[in-house]
Amino acid sequence: MKKISLAIIMMAGVFSLAGCLDKQSPEEKMFEELEKVVSIEKTFEDQQDPLVELEKKEKEIYEKIISLGMKEYDEIVKLADEALANADKRAEHIDKEKESIDESQKEFKNIDPIIEEIEDSSLKKQANELKATMNERYEIHEDLYKNYKQGLQYDKELYEMLKDKELSFDKLEEQINKVNEIYETVLKDNQEFNDKTDQYNKEKLAFYKKAGIEVSPDKKE
Repeated sequence: MKKISLAIIMMAGVFSLAGCLDKQSPEEKMFEELEKVVSIEKTFEDQQDPLVELEKKEKEIYEKIISLGMKEYDEIVKLADEALANADKRAEHIDKEKESIDESQKEFKNIDPIIEEIEDSSLKKQANELKATMNERYEIHEDLYKNYKQGLQYDKELYEMLKDKELSFDKLEEQINKVNEIYETVLKDNQEFNDKTDQYNKEKLAFYKKAGIEVSPDKKE
């Protein structure tokens, strides 16, 4: 019986940051605003490595607990408490990530009036498609966040159970199934989020190219 390993959820599709322009055409205003969003999501990006390390540690703790027999109950309790503390730390990072995405979404709304200023109809269409892609990305992250938080709750319930000497196999199996199911959903959400981020980045660069805005070659990710 095995609890699913997150191993490892890398949530961030990373944006690229380019330089500033002097002129303020609608296209250049759009560029400026989109790159502000990049800067805001730096906090989001910074949560990735700590989350990965905590997820690895949680997996190690779980495997240690499962390998122990009830004669080593005190050690099981100690490890379960470590796992509970680990879940709290993961919650802190995922909450910071969510705050960064929320701030990004708020900033992104500033492109609405700028798009209306774009005179070229095909370029305006591209801008609206870019906007739609990014809004879909925000929606996916909302689901990802909710499901990850639910997974943390199920993890905590599991580790509290493992401290119970009277825990039945059936209850343990039921809880592990709950944990596995929610993290399977998280993994799916995560893949969708990364795919949507890649799509957005490509559409953004295509918009810049059509608008005649040059970006550094090393930023074309």
